[in-house]
Amino acid sequence: MQYINGEWCQATTGKTYPVYNPATGEVIEQIARGGKEEGNLAIDAAKNALPSWSKKTAKERAFYLKTVSEKLRERIDHLATIITTEMGKPIAEAKGEVNLAADYLEWYAEEGKRIYGDTIPSSSETKRIIVLRQPVGVVAAITPWNFPIAMLARKIAPALAAGCTVVLKPAESTPLTAIEVMKIFHEVGLPKGVLNLVHGEAAPIGEAMMERQEVRKITFTGSTKVGKELAAKAAATMKKISMELGGHAPFIIFEDADLEKAAEGVIASKFRNAGQTCICTNRIYVQRTIAERFSEILVTKMDKLVVGNGLQPEVTIGPLINEAAVAKTEDHISDSVKKGAKVVYGGKKPTGEVYKKGHFYEPTILLHATHEMKIATEETFGPVAPIFEFDTEEEALHLANDTSYGLAAYFYTKDVSRVFRMSEKLEYGIIGINDPVPTTAQAPFGGVKESGVGREGGRYGLEDYLDYKFLSLELEL
Repeated sequence: MQYINGEWCQATTGKTYPVYNPATGEVIEQIARGGKEEGNLAIDAAKNALPSWSKKTAKERAFYLKTVSEKLRERIDHLATIITTEMGKPIAEAKGEVNLAADYLEWYAEEGKRIYGDTIPSSSETKRIIVLRQPVGVVAAITPWNFPIAMLARKIAPALAAGCTVVLKPAESTPLTAIEVMKIFHEVGLPKGVLNLVHGEAAPIGEAMMERQEVRKITFTGSTKVGKELAAKAAATMKKISMELGGHAPFIIFEDADLEKAAEGVIASKFRNAGQTCICTNRIYVQRTIAERFSEILVTKMDKLVVGNGLQPEVTIGPLINEAAVAKTEDHISDSVKKGAKVVYGGKKPTGEVYKKGHFYEPTILLHATHEMKIATEETFGPVAPIFEFDTEEEALHLANDTSYGLAAYFYTKDVSRVFRMSEKLEYGIIGINDPVPTTAQAPFGGVKESGVGREGGRYGLEDYLDYKFLSLELEL
């Protein structure tokens, strides 16, 4: 159902669409297919709610965020089951995502109380200069399917904390988690129109968001291609934008690294959510002197990965989101093998009754990868880890930066001087140094180059939801 102006409603057309379980191929539920009309109704509701919500104190707004955060933690098993059922990730990962969403809500409940202005010394004795920071207005938030609750929270929490109102459009394949979160906001008594949910047809809902002057900010997580299209349309009404787009993360392992920990780091980064994360490892660069030894260590650790339905507690690799994702994974592996790569682990769909109807693929290791292969430049979004070799630090930097993306990068070393050299020269917004999972609520998340604009998380995440207002006051002294 849609959630507009504090009420649950069906689509005006009466149309629905199915939401599938990617592990079984079964229809979970039929969902109302909203469109442009629902988008406009939600924008109207958010516009009408803005004056009263923006006037509330930071403490008043914090109450709702903090209370919802607590309820997410209380209902972690229920929410995690919904996440796993509609998008496939293992239940343990889904629980971790619920906790991360709760962290974002809790963080911004407090950070919203620290939206400070300034008093600036004037160049005239009769003038006083004051800078206010005020909410930008109505926000349109578009979230992806791979983190259906964490990305939702990372957008709506700072927006609401800043005093903005929100129209949320979740991914078409994963609306059920968003619906559950809206139920909790409704339960705690969030004022009508402050947070609205529309789901269904992406293009017409997006049209309403882009065309309406009242929408002053677009926040989007998704592909670079779609992000560019939205940014171009947002320019027509000069909306603020923040976009977390595609990535192609390098994972660099130097000869002085702890190879056991580096191998564990590769597995944690590459195979989380079956490789379907924007910051997951895409290219593994190993110094040539240790390449053979590292590959052997990595392969021996792969057997601990278990492919299957994410609702089973022993499963660590769930299904891909759909058959197109499986086909892309197969294409990248096939292209790599044709161009000289060697499959040393995995490389095929798993067999057996449990896998027949789902979109499963084995975690795969490729040796002898080169930059002539598709996998070196295209984001796979699947469980494939290609290993490249390099000789020098300078070469590793050149290879790592040789991409239009700039979201996340990782490297493993014990050399403190190298830590700073690499960190300062890698062209990425997030750097994991001996750390394969850097995401946290209190730090800025986002990329450079074609991986996006703006940041989410920490105090930085409030900036794009605020406008600066300069007051110049002439006094009679």
